[in-house]
Amino acid sequence: MHTERFAPSPNGRLHLGHAFSAMLSHDAARAARGRFLLRIEDLDRARARPEFEQAIGDDLAWLGLAWPSPILRQSERADTYAAALATLRSRGLLYPCACTRKDILAALDAPQEGGPDGPVYPGTCRRHPPDPAAPHALRLDMAAAIEALGGAQALPRLAFTELEEGPQGERGAQPLRADWLETSCGDVVLARKDGAAAYHLAVVVDDAFQGVTHVTRGRDLFPATPIHRLLQALLDLPTPLYRHHRLIRDAAGRRLAKRDRDAGIHELREAGLTPLEIRARVGLP
Repeated sequence: MHTERFAPSPNGRLHLGHAFSAMLSHDAARAARGRFLLRIEDLDRARARPEFEQAIGDDLAWLGLAWPSPILRQSERADTYAAALATLRSRGLLYPCACTRKDILAALDAPQEGGPDGPVYPGTCRRHPPDPAAPHALRLDMAAAIEALGGAQALPRLAFTELEEGPQGERGAQPLRADWLETSCGDVVLARKDGAAAYHLAVVVDDAFQGVTHVTRGRDLFPATPIHRLLQALLDLPTPLYRHHRLIRDAAGRRLAKRDRDAGIHELREAGLTPLEIRARVGLP
Protein backbone atom coordinates (compact mmCIF):
# COMPACT_ATOMS: atom_id res chain seq x y z
CA MET A 1 0.00 0.00 0.00
CA HIS A 2 1.20 3.50 -0.84
CA THR A 3 2.33 4.86 2.54
CA GLU A 4 3.58 8.37 3.20
CA ARG A 5 4.73 9.97 6.44
CA PHE A 6 5.34 13.40 7.91
CA ALA A 7 7.92 13.33 10.69
CA PRO A 8 8.42 16.66 12.50
CA SER A 9 10.55 17.29 15.58
CA PRO A 10 8.55 18.81 18.47
CA ASN A 11 11.06 21.56 19.21
CA GLY A 12 8.99 24.42 17.82
CA ARG A 13 5.85 25.30 15.92
CA LEU A 14 5.21 24.49 12.28
CA HIS A 15 5.87 27.04 9.54
CA LEU A 16 4.77 27.21 5.90
CA GLY A 17 7.59 24.93 4.77
CA HIS A 18 6.44 22.19 7.14
CA ALA A 19 2.85 22.65 6.03
CA PHE A 20 3.85 22.37 2.37
CA SER A 21 5.70 19.11 2.97
CA ALA A 22 2.90 17.62 5.08
CA MET A 23 0.18 18.60 2.59
CA LEU A 24 2.15 17.23 -0.37
CA SER A 25 2.58 13.92 1.44
CA HIS A 26 -1.06 13.80 2.53
CA ASP A 27 -2.30 14.68 -0.98
CA ALA A 28 -0.15 11.93 -2.53
CA ALA A 29 -1.39 9.31 -0.08
CA ARG A 30 -5.02 10.31 -0.61
CA ALA A 31 -4.65 10.28 -4.41
CA ALA A 32 -3.22 6.74 -4.24
CA ARG A 33 -5.86 5.59 -1.72
CA GLY A 34 -3.00 4.89 0.65
CA ARG A 35 -1.95 5.84 4.17
CA PHE A 36 -0.60 9.06 5.64
CA LEU A 37 1.28 8.67 8.93
CA LEU A 38 2.37 11.21 11.51
CA ARG A 39 5.63 10.34 13.26
CA ILE A 40 7.15 12.40 16.07
CA GLU A 41 10.94 12.56 15.88
CA ASP A 42 11.64 13.48 19.50
CA LEU A 43 15.07 11.97 20.08
CA ASP A 44 16.46 15.34 21.15
CA ARG A 45 14.91 15.20 24.59
CA ALA A 46 16.56 18.47 25.67
CA ARG A 47 14.55 20.41 23.07
CA ALA A 48 11.39 18.32 22.60
CA ARG A 49 8.32 19.74 24.32
CA PRO A 50 4.83 18.19 24.79
CA GLU A 51 3.23 21.55 24.02
CA PHE A 52 4.96 21.67 20.64
CA GLU A 53 3.79 18.14 19.82
CA GLN A 54 0.23 19.19 20.69
CA ALA A 55 0.57 22.32 18.56
CA ILE A 56 1.83 20.28 15.60
CA GLY A 57 -1.21 18.01 15.78
CA ASP A 58 -3.56 20.96 16.12
CA ASP A 59 -2.09 22.78 13.11
CA LEU A 60 -2.11 19.68 10.89
CA ALA A 61 -5.71 18.87 11.81
CA TRP A 62 -6.72 22.49 11.10
CA LEU A 63 -5.14 22.14 7.65
CA GLY A 64 -7.44 19.17 7.02
CA LEU A 65 -4.92 16.36 7.45
CA ALA A 66 -5.81 13.09 9.17
CA TRP A 67 -3.72 10.11 10.31
CA PRO A 68 -4.22 6.89 12.26
CA SER A 69 -3.50 6.47 15.96
CA PRO A 70 -1.40 5.67 17.85
CA ILE A 71 1.42 7.68 16.34
CA LEU A 72 5.03 6.52 16.53
CA ARG A 73 7.37 8.47 18.82
CA GLN A 74 11.05 7.85 18.40
CA SER A 75 11.69 8.39 22.11
CA GLU A 76 9.85 5.11 22.73
CA ARG A 77 12.00 3.01 20.39
CA ALA A 78 15.43 2.95 22.02
CA ASP A 79 15.56 -0.86 22.09
CA THR A 80 14.88 -1.07 18.34
CA TYR A 81 17.66 1.37 17.52
CA ALA A 82 20.02 -0.44 19.90
CA ALA A 83 19.38 -3.69 18.02
CA ALA A 84 20.24 -2.04 14.71
CA LEU A 85 23.44 -0.60 16.21
CA ALA A 86 24.34 -4.03 17.58
CA THR A 87 24.00 -5.50 14.09
CA LEU A 88 26.38 -2.92 12.65
CA ARG A 89 28.78 -3.29 15.57
CA SER A 90 28.92 -7.07 15.15
CA ARG A 91 30.13 -6.50 11.58
CA GLY A 92 32.90 -4.16 12.71
CA LEU A 93 31.29 -1.10 11.14
CA LEU A 94 31.07 1.20 14.17
CA TYR A 95 33.67 2.93 16.30
CA PRO A 96 33.49 5.24 19.33
CA CYS A 97 34.19 8.94 18.89
CA ALA A 98 34.82 11.35 21.76
CA CYS A 99 35.52 14.40 19.58
CA THR A 100 33.69 17.67 20.13
CA ARG A 101 32.72 20.02 17.31
CA LYS A 102 35.67 22.19 18.29
CA ASP A 103 38.00 19.18 18.04
CA ILE A 104 36.69 18.35 14.56
CA LEU A 105 37.12 21.89 13.23
CA ALA A 106 40.63 22.08 14.70
CA ALA A 107 41.60 18.78 13.03
CA LEU A 108 40.53 19.81 9.53
CA ASP A 109 43.26 20.80 7.11
CA ALA A 110 41.14 23.57 5.60
CA PRO A 111 37.67 25.10 5.99
CA GLN A 112 34.89 23.05 4.42
CA GLU A 113 31.41 23.78 3.17
CA GLY A 114 30.55 20.38 4.61
CA GLY A 115 28.29 17.50 3.71
CA PRO A 116 24.87 16.44 5.00
CA ASP A 117 26.03 16.78 8.62
CA GLY A 118 28.35 19.77 8.23
CA PRO A 119 32.15 19.47 8.12
CA VAL A 120 33.22 15.94 7.16
CA TYR A 121 34.74 14.11 10.12
CA PRO A 122 38.51 13.59 9.60
CA GLY A 123 38.57 10.13 11.21
CA THR A 124 40.51 11.09 14.33
CA CYS A 125 39.01 8.48 16.66
CA ARG A 126 39.05 5.80 13.97
CA ARG A 127 42.84 6.11 13.92
CA HIS A 128 43.26 6.84 17.65
CA PRO A 129 40.50 5.18 19.73
CA PRO A 130 39.41 7.26 22.73
CA ASP A 131 39.33 6.22 26.37
CA PRO A 132 36.38 3.77 26.61
CA ALA A 133 35.27 5.48 29.82
CA ALA A 134 34.93 8.87 28.11
CA PRO A 135 31.52 9.94 26.79
CA HIS A 136 31.41 9.01 23.13
CA ALA A 137 29.24 8.87 20.07
CA LEU A 138 29.20 5.95 17.63
CA ARG A 139 30.27 6.59 14.05
CA LEU A 140 29.86 4.49 10.95
CA ASP A 141 33.20 3.51 9.42
CA MET A 142 32.22 4.53 5.89
CA ALA A 143 35.13 2.83 4.13
CA ALA A 144 34.46 -0.43 5.97
CA ALA A 145 30.73 -0.16 5.21
CA ILE A 146 31.44 0.23 1.50
CA GLU A 147 33.73 -2.82 1.57
CA ALA A 148 31.04 -4.81 3.40
CA LEU A 149 28.72 -4.16 0.46
CA GLY A 150 31.21 -5.34 -2.12
CA GLY A 151 33.47 -2.34 -2.48
CA ALA A 152 33.46 0.76 -4.65
CA GLN A 153 32.92 -1.13 -7.89
CA ALA A 154 29.84 -2.93 -6.56
CA LEU A 155 28.26 0.10 -4.88
CA PRO A 156 26.54 1.59 -7.99
CA ARG A 157 24.19 -1.41 -8.08
CA LEU A 158 22.64 0.18 -4.99
CA ALA A 159 20.45 3.11 -5.95
CA PHE A 160 17.47 5.10 -4.81
CA THR A 161 14.78 6.55 -7.05
CA GLU A 162 14.12 10.30 -7.10
CA LEU A 163 10.55 11.02 -8.22
CA GLU A 164 10.86 14.79 -8.36
CA GLU A 165 14.17 16.63 -8.54
CA GLY A 166 17.34 16.93 -6.50
CA PRO A 167 19.32 20.17 -6.02
CA GLN A 168 21.18 19.67 -9.31
CA GLY A 169 18.16 18.44 -11.27
CA GLU A 170 18.65 14.76 -10.36
CA ARG A 171 15.77 12.51 -11.39
CA GLY A 172 15.17 8.78 -11.59
CA ALA A 173 17.66 6.15 -10.42
CA GLN A 174 20.54 7.59 -8.36
CA PRO A 175 23.34 5.01 -7.96
CA LEU A 176 25.53 5.23 -4.87
CA ARG A 177 29.07 6.51 -5.36
CA ALA A 178 31.80 5.42 -2.98
CA ASP A 179 33.90 8.54 -3.57
CA TRP A 180 31.03 10.86 -2.70
CA LEU A 181 30.08 8.89 0.42
CA GLU A 182 33.65 8.92 1.70
CA THR A 183 34.61 12.49 0.84
CA SER A 184 31.30 14.36 1.21
CA CYS A 185 29.63 12.33 3.99
CA GLY A 186 32.44 10.59 5.83
CA ASP A 187 31.99 8.64 9.04
CA VAL A 188 28.54 9.85 10.06
CA VAL A 189 27.25 9.67 13.63
CA LEU A 190 24.68 6.92 14.22
CA ALA A 191 24.39 7.26 18.02
CA ARG A 192 24.97 10.43 20.02
CA LYS A 193 26.99 10.83 23.19
CA ASP A 194 23.79 10.80 25.26
CA GLY A 195 23.06 7.31 23.92
CA ALA A 196 20.17 8.33 21.67
CA ALA A 197 20.09 7.14 18.08
CA ALA A 198 21.05 9.78 15.53
CA TYR A 199 18.76 10.92 12.73
CA HIS A 200 20.25 8.81 9.92
CA LEU A 201 19.81 5.52 11.78
CA ALA A 202 16.41 6.25 13.32
CA VAL A 203 14.76 7.46 10.11
CA VAL A 204 15.87 4.38 8.17
CA VAL A 205 14.75 1.95 10.86
CA ASP A 206 11.40 3.68 11.36
CA ASP A 207 10.55 4.00 7.66
CA ALA A 208 11.05 0.25 7.31
CA PHE A 209 9.08 -0.55 10.47
CA GLN A 210 6.13 1.57 9.37
CA GLY A 211 6.10 0.23 5.82
CA VAL A 212 6.75 3.67 4.31
CA THR A 213 6.83 3.33 0.52
CA HIS A 214 7.20 7.02 -0.42
CA VAL A 215 9.28 9.62 1.42
CA THR A 216 8.27 13.21 0.70
CA ARG A 217 10.66 15.78 2.16
CA GLY A 218 12.58 18.97 1.38
CA ARG A 219 15.30 19.17 -1.23
CA ASP A 220 17.80 20.07 1.50
CA LEU A 221 17.67 16.42 2.62
CA PHE A 222 18.58 15.03 -0.80
CA PRO A 223 22.31 14.76 0.14
CA ALA A 224 21.42 12.57 3.14
CA THR A 225 19.58 10.03 0.99
CA PRO A 226 22.72 8.10 -0.16
CA ILE A 227 23.55 7.57 3.52
CA HIS A 228 20.06 6.22 4.11
CA ARG A 229 20.29 3.92 1.09
CA LEU A 230 23.63 2.61 2.36
CA LEU A 231 22.17 1.89 5.81
CA GLN A 232 19.16 0.17 4.25
CA ALA A 233 21.53 -2.17 2.42
CA LEU A 234 23.64 -2.84 5.52
CA LEU A 235 20.56 -3.60 7.65
CA ASP A 236 18.69 -5.47 4.88
CA LEU A 237 15.80 -3.00 4.90
CA PRO A 238 13.52 -1.99 1.99
CA THR A 239 14.12 1.26 0.12
CA PRO A 240 11.21 3.69 -0.34
CA LEU A 241 10.80 5.96 -3.34
CA TYR A 242 11.92 9.53 -2.64
CA ARG A 243 10.35 12.85 -3.59
CA HIS A 244 12.47 15.86 -2.62
CA HIS A 245 10.37 18.98 -3.06
CA ARG A 246 11.26 22.64 -3.48
CA LEU A 247 11.82 24.66 -0.34
CA ILE A 248 9.49 27.42 0.77
CA ARG A 249 11.48 30.63 1.30
CA ASP A 250 10.82 34.07 2.70
CA ALA A 251 10.76 37.29 0.68
CA ALA A 252 14.56 37.54 0.92
CA GLY A 253 15.01 34.03 -0.44
CA ARG A 254 16.02 32.49 2.89
CA ARG A 255 14.85 29.05 3.96
CA LEU A 256 12.15 29.24 6.61
CA ALA A 257 13.00 28.27 10.18
CA LYS A 258 10.88 27.68 13.25
CA ARG A 259 11.88 31.10 14.55
CA ASP A 260 10.17 32.76 11.56
CA ARG A 261 6.94 33.62 13.31
CA ASP A 262 5.57 35.57 10.35
CA ALA A 263 5.41 32.26 8.45
CA GLY A 264 4.19 30.20 11.41
CA ILE A 265 0.95 28.28 10.88
CA HIS A 266 -0.32 29.30 14.32
CA GLU A 267 0.30 32.99 13.59
CA LEU A 268 -1.31 32.74 10.15
CA ARG A 269 -4.35 31.07 11.70
CA GLU A 270 -4.56 33.87 14.27
CA ALA A 271 -4.36 36.40 11.43
CA GLY A 272 -7.50 34.89 9.91
CA LEU A 273 -6.13 32.88 6.99
CA THR A 274 -8.01 29.75 5.97
CA PRO A 275 -6.53 26.35 5.09
CA LEU A 276 -7.29 27.04 1.42
CA GLU A 277 -5.39 30.30 1.63
CA ILE A 278 -2.44 28.48 3.19
CA ARG A 279 -2.47 26.01 0.30
CA ALA A 280 -2.56 28.84 -2.22
CA ARG A 281 0.30 30.62 -0.48
CA VAL A 282 2.60 27.60 -1.02
CA GLY A 283 1.36 26.95 -4.54
CA LEU A 284 -0.97 24.00 -3.93
CA PRO A 285 -4.47 23.71 -5.47
